[in-house]
Amino acid sequence: MTPNVSQSPAKGKSPRDPRLDFFRGLAMLIIMVAHIQRNAWGNWIPARFGPSDAAEMFVFCSGYAAAIAFGGTFVKAGFWMGVRRIALRCWQVYWAHLGLFFFIAMISAVAYGWFSTGEDSRNYITGLNLGPFFDDPAPQLIGLFTLTYVPNYFDILPMYIVILMMVPVVVALQRIHVNAAVGFCLGLYAITWLFNLNFPAEPWSGRVWFFNPLAWQLLFFTGFMLARGWIQPPPFKPWLLALAAAYVLLMIPLSRWQIYTQVPVLHAVHDWLWLRWHDQGGIFKTNHHPLRYLHILALAYLAVWLLQGREQVLYGWPWRVVIKVGQQALATFLTSMALAWVLTIALDQLGREPLTVALVNLFGLGTIIAVAYLVGWYKSEPWRRPRPSVESAPAAGPGRRAQELPLT
Repeated sequence: MTPNVSQSPAKGKSPRDPRLDFFRGLAMLIIMVAHIQRNAWGNWIPARFGPSDAAEMFVFCSGYAAAIAFGGTFVKAGFWMGVRRIALRCWQVYWAHLGLFFFIAMISAVAYGWFSTGEDSRNYITGLNLGPFFDDPAPQLIGLFTLTYVPNYFDILPMYIVILMMVPVVVALQRIHVNAAVGFCLGLYAITWLFNLNFPAEPWSGRVWFFNPLAWQLLFFTGFMLARGWIQPPPFKPWLLALAAAYVLLMIPLSRWQIYTQVPVLHAVHDWLWLRWHDQGGIFKTNHHPLRYLHILALAYLAVWLLQGREQVLYGWPWRVVIKVGQQALATFLTSMALAWVLTIALDQLGREPLTVALVNLFGLGTIIAVAYLVGWYKSEPWRRPRPSVESAPAAGPGRRAQELPLT
C-alpha cells in the first residue's frame, strides 16, 4: 500500500522512514497502559514477555530521531549552532517536565480531597510519594527545579535532558574519531556499573534516579550513531536472524512470571540473571542491564528485517494512526503519563471489572490519538494557508448554489 499524497514527503526532502514514527507511537501507547496502576491490560505489554519494554523503545527511537532532527545542524550550521539547538530542546523538555509534575500534583491534591475518606479510600498524594512535597514544599521546589528531587513517576524526562546534554560531547569526540565517541559511551556505561554512579533523587535518602542517564545513554547513542551512519547495522544473515529470534524466544519464559515461578530451574535462572541478589534490586532497569540492551537490539534487528521493503504498509489503516502518535512524541508522552494517573484514580473509584478496565484503556488510547492529531493540526499552521479570494472562485452557474463553493 502506498502513502496518500498528504503523507508523502515534500518535494526536495528525503522521505521520512515510517518505521521510526510507528515504533515511537507504539511506545507512547504502551507507556500509558503500563502506567495505569493495577491495570489488567498491563499483563500483555512487551515488558511481560522480555527484559526490555516500552522505555527501551522510546529511548532507542529518541536517539535515532535526535540524530535526524539535530545531527545535521552540527554539520550544516556548525558545532556551536548545533549546541544551541540542543540547548533549546533541553529547555523545552525541562519545562515540559515541570508542567507534568505540577499537573499530576494538582490531580493528586484534587483526588485526595474528593476520595480520601471512606473505608476504601486511598491517599493519592502518598501514592506517588509526593508527601514530602506537600508537607514541606519550599526545599522540594528547589530540588524540583534543580532536578535533585525526582520522584519515580517523573524520571524519564530528566534522564532525557541529561542524555541530550551529552550530544555535543559525543559529536565533538566523533570529529576526532568515531572510535572516540563509541569508546566514550561504552566507557561511561562500564564505569557506571563498576562504581554504581547515578544522581540523587531526593535529599533525605540515598535513593537515586530510577532511569540512570549515565547508563541509558548507551542505548540512546546506539540509535543516534546508526542514524548518523557512524556505525553500521549488522547485515541480514540467516544465522544472525536465528540467533536474534532464539534470544527473544528464550527470554519469554524467563520474563513471564506465570511461567518461571512454576519451574524452579527457570526461577533460579531468572533471579540470577536479573541480579535479585544485589542490594539495589532496581539496578536491573536503573543501570540498564546488558540483557535489556541486547533484547531491544534483537527486537529492532528482527523488526527491521520483517519490514524491509514493506515500509509503506505502515501508511495503511490502522498503522498510520500509530505513526501520527509517534510524530508528536513529546505531546503524546506527556498525555500518556498524565492520563495514566487520572485513569488509575478513575479505576479505583469505578472498580476493575473487565468491562470497566477495557473502557478506561480504550478511552485513554483514543485520547492520546486525538491529542496527536490535534497537535499535528496546530503544527501545520492552517491559518497560514491562503484563503481563496472571491474573484478567483468559479461563478455559481445554473443549478449550482453559491454556498456549494469550496471554502477553507
